[in-house]
Amino acid sequence: MKRLTFSLLLALTGPALADEPLLTVTGPEGSRGYDLAALEALGAVSFATSTIWTEGAPTFTGVPLQALLDDAGITEGVVAATAINDYAVQIPVDEVTAEYPIVAYHVDGQVMSVRDKGPLWVVYPYDSDAALQSEVIYSRSIWQLDRLSVSR
Repeated sequence: MKRLTFSLLLALTGPALADEPLLTVTGPEGSRGYDLAALEALGAVSFATSTIWTEGAPTFTGVPLQALLDDAGITEGVVAATAINDYAVQIPVDEVTAEYPIVAYHVDGQVMSVRDKGPLWVVYPYDSDAALQSEVIYSRSIWQLDRLSVSR
């Protein structure tokens, strides 16, 4: 029973307990893994916004996607953002700004579990601009993110 409980806990929390990176970014210079400390070191930003998946307007904290792309040497092309379950979306690099989207690792100051769309979620400040409330933007708001890779 203890073994089953630990296995279930490991499955629900994902890479955080397995001492693996939360995110792997593959760019022109190869792959790099980021744990929570490495993501935080790139500079945290926060904003509150409502979403079509949550109630109210939670506060999301994370690293701007642009900072991750810069760190990986990705300056052009399309980024494939892939989730733990291999679901993937495409985000054109030229549509990423210094402000958004962010790769959120906290919601309302708490680490996100896999069950709660974590450990990482691509989030836009949807309330700040009607243009960010489109099907295209919502489709790019991938949760359970664990990989980014560039294609040119």
